[in-house]
Amino acid sequence: MKRRDLALALPAAALLQACASLRPETQPLAGDTLSGRLALRVDTNGEEQPRSVVAAFELQGAPETGRLNLSTPTGQVMAQARWQPGRVLLVTPQGEAPYPSLDALTREVLGESLPVAALFDWLRGRPWPGAGHVAQPAGFRQLGWLVDLARFADDTIVAVRETAPVVTVRVKLDKS
Repeated sequence: MKRRDLALALPAAALLQACASLRPETQPLAGDTLSGRLALRVDTNGEEQPRSVVAAFELQGAPETGRLNLSTPTGQVMAQARWQPGRVLLVTPQGEAPYPSLDALTREVLGESLPVAALFDWLRGRPWPGAGHVAQPAGFRQLGWLVDLARFADDTIVAVRETAPVVTVRVKLDKS
């Protein structure tokens, strides 16, 4: 089993092994906290079955220094990404692993990179100021992703990377 396939199986394994959860990091971070449910799907061009992950999430801090917790439906943290300038760390029940960047971490764990820095703005319904964007009738295009805000009033955001393999991220934010 490939490492990324194993990482994608982590949510199911975490549900079955409640004792193998992490203690959530409680140190406060500067910046806001966004939380909700996240569904990620990677379509693999028919070469293999689409890969998907569904988890509760909590995104804290800022693009420069932050933390992303992925949890089971019962609230047990099954994986945590932590980052600060010069350091990116993935913490799972199996231990800690350093990465050179958030891009490298998401590419290794999910099989595709996700623009975590941009998510802080996208989840607030606005383009990330770190790159250009093109307005669309119900959202915008940025970094090769179409960010659909048609259901933003219902706290739902959908981002689709349109280049192969297609990656779809659906987020339902918790009410503030």
